[in-house]
Amino acid sequence: MSDLSADSASPRVGVVMGSRSDSETMQGALDLLSQLEIPYEVRVLSAHRTPGLLSTYAARAERLGLACIIAGAGGAAHLPGMLAAFTRVPVLGVPVQSRALSGQDSLLSIVQMPAGVPVATFAIGQAGAKNAALFAAALLATTDAGVRTRLEAFRAAQTQAVLDDPYFDGHPQAGTE
Repeated sequence: MSDLSADSASPRVGVVMGSRSDSETMQGALDLLSQLEIPYEVRVLSAHRTPGLLSTYAARAERLGLACIIAGAGGAAHLPGMLAAFTRVPVLGVPVQSRALSGQDSLLSIVQMPAGVPVATFAIGQAGAKNAALFAAALLATTDAGVRTRLEAFRAAQTQAVLDDPYFDGHPQAGTE
């Protein structure tokens, strides 16, 4: 779990998780950011155990040039909301699947923010982490032609993979039986 330092580029996306145990879920976001060549940094900050460090990180996110922060947390999952409270940088919340309630607790903790402190909330688990990375790429693509080109290529490859599957419409194509 290391930062992407392609050409020593300044990170554009912060990826923050509440504990090291969330890294398995968040790895999909890191992999996609790397694939799309988007510089990122990774931090483990706990809303409950290191609130001072969390507030300092969030307060300096804009000065660091971060376009957004992807925040993954499980259980009480206050991390995304706490980050959002201390920064103007968009926060993308990823509920990490918990043992107790299969991530429902995490989802509700992140999605039920009070008016005035928005957190964009994604699906529970790895799909949510991947979609948060793609959302971050889409945000960056509005002003970065390179990211736009790579994101368009990624989406075109997804489409082509479906079209190349002989069973994509539920029926085998001629000659593939």
